[in-house]
Amino acid sequence: MKRFFKYTGWFLGALLILFSGPILLATSGNLQGAESWQTASRESARIAPPPDQAEEAIVQVYGARAFSWRGYFAVHTWIATKEKGASHYQVHEVTGWRSYVVNSRPGEPDRHWYGAKPVLYADLRGEEAEKLIPDIYQAVKSYPYPTEYEAWPGPNSNTFVAWVIREVSGLDVALPSHAIGKDYLGDRMVAAVPGGAGYQLSLGGYFGLLAGVREGLELNLLGLSFGINPLALGIKLPGIGELALRNTNPMPETTP
Repeated sequence: MKRFFKYTGWFLGALLILFSGPILLATSGNLQGAESWQTASRESARIAPPPDQAEEAIVQVYGARAFSWRGYFAVHTWIATKEKGASHYQVHEVTGWRSYVVNSRPGEPDRHWYGAKPVLYADLRGEEAEKLIPDIYQAVKSYPYPTEYEAWPGPNSNTFVAWVIREVSGLDVALPSHAIGKDYLGDRMVAAVPGGAGYQLSLGGYFGLLAGVREGLELNLLGLSFGINPLALGIKLPGIGELALRNTNPMPETTP
C-alpha cells in the first residue's frame, strides 16, 4: 500500500509539473480568449511590409496563441510568401474546420489569430526567399495529411508548417516548443529537425526527444515540451514556450 501511494504521489507530482505552465497562464489572466471567434480580431498586426512598399520576394513564418483555452497550451503557426513584384501575399496554413484542411490563398500575412497577436519567427527576403518560394508551393501541395486534423497530438497546423520547413532545403526555421503537433511524424519515428541541423525521435507525437543546433534540446511528454537552448541562452517550459535572450531564426539584416 505504501508503494502504491508513493508511486501515485510521484505520478501526480509529474502531472503537476507538466501542466504547471498552462495552469499558470490560465490563472494569471494574461491570455484572455475572445468571447466569440466571430468577433475576435483578424486585423493585420502591421509586422509585414505592405506589398506595394516591398518589391523583393519575402518568406515569413508566424505563430500566435491558439484560440480559447487551447492558447494556454499551444500556438498556431503559418507561412506567408510574396513573390518578387507581387501585389499580395500568399498565406499557407491548416485549419481544422474544413474537410480539406490545407489553405493556401491570398491574405494578410500577419493577421491576429482570432484575437491573439502574431509573433514573427523567421523573415527571409530577396534572392534567398525567391529561391525558396517554388519549393514551398510544392511542399504545400505534397502535404501528406490534407484531409486529416487532430488538435492533439497531430496532424494539425503545426504539423503542416513543420512538414513544409523540413521539405524545403534552405528554409531552416526552429519552431517554438509549444507548437504542439510539430513533433508528429506520422509513421516515421526519426526525422530531421525543422531548424536544419539536428534530429528528433517521436512516438506518434506523444513522446519524443529532439536535439538541434537552433532548437537546442527538447523532451516531449504527451505533446508538452521541456528543454534548454544553449545557443539562444533559453529554457523551454510547457505551455509557456521558450524564454530566451537570443533569436536563432533567420531575420533580414538591418542597416543603421
